[in-house]
Amino acid sequence: MSSSSFKFSSLDQPLFGGLLKGDLVSYLEFVASRFVPVLAGRQLSVWRILRGQDPFMQKNVPKYTPSYVRTVDVWAEASHRTIKYAICDDEQTLMWFANQRAVEYHVPLYLGDHFGEDHVQTHLVMDIDPPEGSGFDVVVQTALLVRAALADAGLSGVVKTSGAKGVHIFVPLVAHSPDDVAAATRALAVRAEKLDPALATTAYIRAERGGKVFLDSTRSWGATVVAAYSPRLREGLPISFPVPWESLPDVTPADFTVRTRFDGDPWATLMPAPQTLPDDLIAEGHTIPVARVVAMHEGKRRKAAQREAEK
Repeated sequence: MSSSSFKFSSLDQPLFGGLLKGDLVSYLEFVASRFVPVLAGRQLSVWRILRGQDPFMQKNVPKYTPSYVRTVDVWAEASHRTIKYAICDDEQTLMWFANQRAVEYHVPLYLGDHFGEDHVQTHLVMDIDPPEGSGFDVVVQTALLVRAALADAGLSGVVKTSGAKGVHIFVPLVAHSPDDVAAATRALAVRAEKLDPALATTAYIRAERGGKVFLDSTRSWGATVVAAYSPRLREGLPISFPVPWESLPDVTPADFTVRTRFDGDPWATLMPAPQTLPDDLIAEGHTIPVARVVAMHEGKRRKAAQREAEK
């Protein structure tokens, strides 16, 4: 079934931020041939917004999901249940999600039905998150720090707007264990921070960032990231859009929305060939504590100190 033969419903209904469901559907039809390859083979989580309801994230597909949507059952250890994820391998599946008012599309960084030690991450990702109230200029400056740190390590990546406040930098990889990718990402963040510690920080706890731009190195293992070309649930429905490095200082995330039309497939065109992570970057990263674990222990320490002080 082609997207042109898909029967959509209620295209004139309000969706979000002053736009209609038809605006979302029209964009996803336009971008489908570029978007599906980004989603294909990956467990899909979406943010949907139903009429009169708040947005919600959907991982488990509903019982009325049509048979042509490929699904995979995955055991979720955290919630102790099996989740039936959709795998968006074709335009028909994407159009069904569009008709379901699925706005945001998030995927993991690995291919395949299940994730474990024997899987490999297809990309290293650095998420650049600016402090509240800052301009996009500090995001650009920080992204360039990461680009310089990558170049020093003999690596290159592609940058895309997140569709929110920041940007994501992707480095395509040859086969590496998820543990080594996570380590290399931590090391890359630390190296970028050292290039301008007054601008960027690796501090995971928000209160410790001091108004600096956060280099989030936690996109590894089973973490997901918003896919390139995905719309976001923000005013005007911006999209996560790939940008040439030389053009990054001249854009803002709001420049790219579901009403944007463009030629070609910039995500595929700008993406460099898969690369091998340097041994020294991986080794350095394994000496750096995992940010989430450090934050968890710090949180427990502070709660214990508070309880002690209240005695």
